Amino acid sequence: MNRIEHAQTEAQTIRQRIRRGEITGHTSGLAPGCVQGNVVILPAALASDFLRFCQANPKPCPVLGVSEPGDPALPSLGADIDMRSDVPRYRVFRHGEMVEEPTDVGHLWRDDLVTFILGCSFSFEWALLEDGLQIKHQLCGGNVPMYRTSVQTKPAGRFHGPLVVSMRPFRPADAIRAIQITSRFPGVHGAPVHIGMPELIGIRDIARPDWGDAVEVAADELPLFWACGVTPQAVIAEAKPEFCITHAPGAMLITDLRNSRLAVL
Repeated sequence: MNRIEHAQTEAQTIRQRIRRGEITGHTSGLAPGCVQGNVVILPAALASDFLRFCQANPKPCPVLGVSEPGDPALPSLGADIDMRSDVPRYRVFRHGEMVEEPTDVGHLWRDDLVTFILGCSFSFEWALLEDGLQIKHQLCGGNVPMYRTSVQTKPAGRFHGPLVVSMRPFRPADAIRAIQITSRFPGVHGAPVHIGMPELIGIRDIARPDWGDAVEVAADELPLFWACGVTPQAVIAEAKPEFCITHAPGAMLITDLRNSRLAVL
């Protein structure tokens, strides 16, 4: 078995464990080398507007895959993917309010639902690790810290709202290298959108993320902020669609795609 086949098998094994309810938390560090994806599932009547929103905001919402209406499969991302069960934890929104966090959404599935899979920063973490950089939330066994900002996304149709960012701190020399590495992966958010001074993007207390787990930013470190695929959840709270399903922050879909395939030279 070659390296690619091994990674695909590992991704499939993890999805099977997720289906059985054995993994219900964040997926940071799982299936190294495999692309992870943020999830947004909407009624078909809203799919066109949401696709235009993603196209207008490619940093937080890089589209990796879109399903046919009512079809829980995404064969371009994995032959056996079932979007009703292959995410460790979902969030269900009704009129912009989160009402449920199930580990399976089969009981909610409808014939008009369209799934969007968006690039996730967990996918570029493997490249940082391969270059010898340390990622604090992984060292602590936690989820990446995520923050709602004062930066507004570009609206499309009924979709509008604030940009959400994820944060990873590095010493200055490592921060430069992290920027260089992640800039090669525009399909999973690319380079940071902000460096240092969190107050300039509306983050009042970096020790209190809106989602995920806090990590310490040492005196000799710079916080780097990447556009985050949780942005649609903040947008859904503003747009208040009748019904929507997303992943719980940090609980991603693990695909069979290789991260290295997303790199640009």
